Amino acid sequence: MRKKTLVGITALVVALLNGAVFYVANAAGTSTAVSTIAAVKAAKWNPTVKLTYSSKSIIMQPTGIPNHARDAYYAVPKAGVVVPDATTANIIADPTKAQTYKFTIPTTPKYSSKVTSTSLGSIGVMISGAVLYNPFEGDGKTVAMANNFTVTNSAGITASFVDKCAGHPTPDIGAYHYHGLPNCVTAKVDKVSKPSHIIGFALDGFPIYGDRDNKGKQVTAKNLDQCNGVKSATPEFPKGIYHYVLLGTADARSSIACFHGEVDASQIQAMPAMGGGGMPMPDTAAAATKLGITEDALKAAFGTTMPPDLAAAAKNLGVTEAVLLDALGITARP
Repeated sequence: MRKKTLVGITALVVALLNGAVFYVANAAGTSTAVSTIAAVKAAKWNPTVKLTYSSKSIIMQPTGIPNHARDAYYAVPKAGVVVPDATTANIIADPTKAQTYKFTIPTTPKYSSKVTSTSLGSIGVMISGAVLYNPFEGDGKTVAMANNFTVTNSAGITASFVDKCAGHPTPDIGAYHYHGLPNCVTAKVDKVSKPSHIIGFALDGFPIYGDRDNKGKQVTAKNLDQCNGVKSATPEFPKGIYHYVLLGTADARSSIACFHGEVDASQIQAMPAMGGGGMPMPDTAAAATKLGITEDALKAAFGTTMPPDLAAAAKNLGVTEAVLLDALGITARP
């Protein structure tokens, strides 16, 4: 059967990766190639993160579930809303669940004088077991940390859009991720006013740190290049290495906006839709009723593979793809 062009499918599947944008950087010097294998092995990983080593690369398979506390409830976009505020958000119980991630990063990252803009979606693996996103929400321009808010519903339940760990889950797929400096992670590896230690690795292979330099001094945006990176000594690399720094700010410098290393674009996981890309989110409860199954069974049929495979989901449910699309209220055309 020929592939169909789906109208409104962005309300169900993940947002497409932004096209990789290249531009000449005002590079803060060059970086000598340094192997990161020893540092990766020594990092304080959540045991749920599976690491497989080879001479040139490391396969990282996190579950996406961090080893720190999350909020019991989160504020998420109402149907048709991409970036919510206190008037366009619903409160739901924490939907975080395990994901299927597999990233292959180089063991000897290569610094490039040209940078690659980070896309919406996973751009790094954190030692907590969760992933890192760039600073922006689904519209590609709203800074998540600047857009944080708290709302209380009629039942008296209060929830925030972004939690105290600078993270939140997507409402349907339950993909938890950070948009800034996760103090819940640094608290496990750093001492107050002391040097920052590795808290993750970007997909270009360079390490990610908190906002303290090797002497314990606070790092600010003025100390970093446009990618939030700098070459300097760290506890794990006393001779120096290019690395990224996450800042505890509520602006676009909160996370990594671009890669300064050579990166394989195929490793960048797409961002699950937070609110349907401007189109109404499919009513999964109604769809499940129409199909004569539970809503949990419908969601389970899609699994956690990103983007969701409609054909596979339909097969799992024992229906045709057309029937599934109709139940979801998604129009298909040849």
